Amino acid sequence: MVNKKYGADIVTESLVNHGVDLVFGIPGAKIDRLFETLEHPAEGQRVPKLVVARHEQNAAFMAQAFARITGKTGVVIATSGPGVGNLATGLMTATAESDPIVAIGGQVPRNDLYRLTHQSTNSVALFSPITNLASEIQDPNNISEIIANAFAAANGAKKGATFVSLPQDVDDAQVTIDALPEITPAQQGAAAIKDIDWLAEQIKASKLPVLLVGSRGSDDATVTALHQLLKQTTLPVVETFQGAGVISRELEPETFFGRIGLFRNQTGDKLLKQSDLVVTLGYDAIEYEPRNWNKENNLNIVALDTTPVQIDNNFVPQRQLVGDLAQSLRLLMERLNGYELPTTSKEVLKKLKEDLRASDEPSYTPAQGNLNHPLDIIKSIQAHVTDDMTVSTDIGSHYIWMARHFKSYVARHYLISNGMQTLGVGLPWALAAAMVRPNAKSVSVSGDGGFFFSAMELETAVRLGLNTVHIVWNDNAYYDMVKFQEEMKYNGQSAGVKFGNIDLVKYAESFGAKGLRVETPDELDTVLDEAFATQGPVVVDIPVDYSHNYELGSQLIGSEG
Repeated sequence: MVNKKYGADIVTESLVNHGVDLVFGIPGAKIDRLFETLEHPAEGQRVPKLVVARHEQNAAFMAQAFARITGKTGVVIATSGPGVGNLATGLMTATAESDPIVAIGGQVPRNDLYRLTHQSTNSVALFSPITNLASEIQDPNNISEIIANAFAAANGAKKGATFVSLPQDVDDAQVTIDALPEITPAQQGAAAIKDIDWLAEQIKASKLPVLLVGSRGSDDATVTALHQLLKQTTLPVVETFQGAGVISRELEPETFFGRIGLFRNQTGDKLLKQSDLVVTLGYDAIEYEPRNWNKENNLNIVALDTTPVQIDNNFVPQRQLVGDLAQSLRLLMERLNGYELPTTSKEVLKKLKEDLRASDEPSYTPAQGNLNHPLDIIKSIQAHVTDDMTVSTDIGSHYIWMARHFKSYVARHYLISNGMQTLGVGLPWALAAAMVRPNAKSVSVSGDGGFFFSAMELETAVRLGLNTVHIVWNDNAYYDMVKFQEEMKYNGQSAGVKFGNIDLVKYAESFGAKGLRVETPDELDTVLDEAFATQGPVVVDIPVDYSHNYELGSQLIGSEG
């Protein structure tokens, strides 16, 4: 007797054929056959492992982190109506931040698509503006080809999320075809040789060339090629927040000049202002708007990327070198052999390096009473984190401090949302990191506001026994990143930033996790010692002194638009 094959079987077969071994999601009636297939496959049937989350938004965040860390495609599955609606923030974030995700959403049966029926919604229209591709399957025989195109679109020159709507009757339909095999993705070559020749000559002729590395310049192949180039030819590098970790410990002393983002007052900003040639590498304007770092609109810019850049009044590159970044860098390296920065430029860089080191030391008044200074917290976290660990930063005032001062020496081991600045990513990202890097502790850093955007996933961490340390900078129940910037704009006033306190230790313990609290600053290192030595999920409550946040936005170079 031949086993019947359904649409759900073609979906799972397509996922397996595309190398998917882990999917995240939450079930529902309109897509239940797919979940039944994932959890109860037929004998001999290969299916990805299913991780059930507590909220679809967090499942999408987990898929995004999986993609960013592994370089593979993240997959998230949700049911119709509010299930797919809850995916919107996660997919929007992934597309903005160039992380490839395929989302599969349940849908009402095809004959109910345009009726006012339970959970019916035009999900393709919902996702079209915020994904690389949104499509609905209308024929069970087309399941595999639509999924294949979704994978291709997610992994294009500018990676991002895609969405596939799966009507219930298509999920349930009997089929006789097999899923398509994985299609070898289209490959880019290097940028045009004449442009690489030209860029090499431009660098040789410049006094202070600088590389500005962004999110698309942080994949493994590009980072390997960048390291090879910098070992041969010393050039100063500035990272965007999402480019964190592209400079190794070995290369840091000579080539790393900090990160830039948000406020134009960092060492990297000072370096760019003095440069006569800024070469962007995989930089996306959404990471840090050109109107900030090129406020005067006088920088000489060349763009290396996988896709043409968005031109604006403050970002008009002399040339765009579009192609595979690793190949382009290797060809550029050949042409720069023997080049050295001028002696005068080395003196400028020496002073800027001193400025960068000084910025990491607390220069403000001591923290108040039982509160911990942000730089002291970062120093303690830094002492406990090894290069094989993953650190995921949520959004809030802590994210500005961490993005500027926390050192990471391995690309995509320090995860930041700087395209959408999405609140709540820290904990779900840390869970995904713990799943795909099980031999190293996974760390997340959040404020008390951001933590409770996704804190229900602590149950997921406990259920799966994940080795995670969730560090919460507790400012006594404020949305402080909004608060301090409002106060700077409105003469010390803020609005809509206060909420109620929740006991973080008791909250963690109610889930079966360990809860710890730093009662006084002299306990900070000891408490983190215990947290990092603990197996399973840990939540650490660290009262923080944010009274110095105004300095984050002070002493700007020029003024931001």
